[in-house]
Amino acid sequence: MIKSLRYISISHHTASVSLREQFYIADDEKYSIVNHLCKRFADISGMLLLVTCNRTEVYFESETTTAHVLQEALMLVKGKNINTQKENLFTKNDRTKASVKHLLKVSSGLESQVLGDAEIIHQIKNAYLFSMAYHLQGSLLERAMQTVFRSHKRISNETKFRDGTTSVAYKSLKVINDIYSKSVAKTKKILIIGAGDIVTQLFKYNSKFGFNHIYISNRTEERACTLAKMHQCNVYPWNEVLENNFQDFDVVISAASNCPKLIKNFPVTIDKRVLIDLALPSNIDKSLGQNEHLLCYDLDTISVDLEDNKEKRLAAIDKVKEINEKELAAYIQWLEKASLRASLAKHKKVIFKKVKTYLETELQTEDPQTAKVLTNRIMKKMISQSETKVLSSQEIEILIYQQASVLKMATI
Repeated sequence: MIKSLRYISISHHTASVSLREQFYIADDEKYSIVNHLCKRFADISGMLLLVTCNRTEVYFESETTTAHVLQEALMLVKGKNINTQKENLFTKNDRTKASVKHLLKVSSGLESQVLGDAEIIHQIKNAYLFSMAYHLQGSLLERAMQTVFRSHKRISNETKFRDGTTSVAYKSLKVINDIYSKSVAKTKKILIIGAGDIVTQLFKYNSKFGFNHIYISNRTEERACTLAKMHQCNVYPWNEVLENNFQDFDVVISAASNCPKLIKNFPVTIDKRVLIDLALPSNIDKSLGQNEHLLCYDLDTISVDLEDNKEKRLAAIDKVKEINEKELAAYIQWLEKASLRASLAKHKKVIFKKVKTYLETELQTEDPQTAKVLTNRIMKKMISQSETKVLSSQEIEILIYQQASVLKMATI
């Protein structure tokens, strides 16, 4: 059977935050879920688990296991019985070309809530490092990742699609600046909950806004202390967060992983207060949004495109798509020669023996290293010059002597 690269995806295109968070896979459960799926479906030879605040996607390489079957298995693991077909929560595909095309769109930021999101490529890199750590890159997936990184580099160098700031973290700070006047915003007391990537981004972009009354809280106090020292802010005790003691804060940005409904209560005042939920599952109880004095934002409302940079990115879309299509075409060309490479690999030992004999009789040398080098050269030339078909033994032998003769002439 021929392997295919397949995928399933639930994202902001198909589901709200409340539905997406039901399929969110926390870091501490990724290995157990991947291990379970790979053990259940023995034909899976590669897997990439991409989990962000806006999407959960599984790319996998298999012979017979379909995207629909994997989706059903994932739902069972997560303990969900939603009628996903009726709700149209998932998109999926079983064709390699379609899967690579989708991965290219996602990695380039064309599928992001914030068009051109520059953080997605880093999230994909981290997902791939996870795959590599557990030897799950697979040949089709590995080549697809090379295609993704090549496309990303070209987009950065050849277009203005990456120009300007396109980050959820940046937008969160901009929302605070927009709600209050700039001078007043800098006096507001801000609590950041969590210590993950998005919190790191918040501190990174704060250099543009200059908020200087920031507190940070995290389950692991040591991590909170490290960030506080690094960014000259204060630590707020985690137990105070658990008690929902927020009366001293004007703004709370919550991005704690795996803490659903961490914030259930918030003090009511006549002054405007801001709650920004950047977590999945959501940290902030949705019912708090009913309070007229609380301005509540979640991932869907915070991710509206930044108008300052939207025009540049829109103008570059056609060029980005063109780059993706060219890289996809190169991937397909590589894929079409897979059967030829497989056929040649089976005959490599035979080719080596024939080359060794040829060298001994025609060039009077018994150097095995030379035979190995010439064998690899011959195989590369056979792949590049042959049609994309499985070669017969006779055709292989003819090519061996044709190429060996060329190499012999080169040595004269």
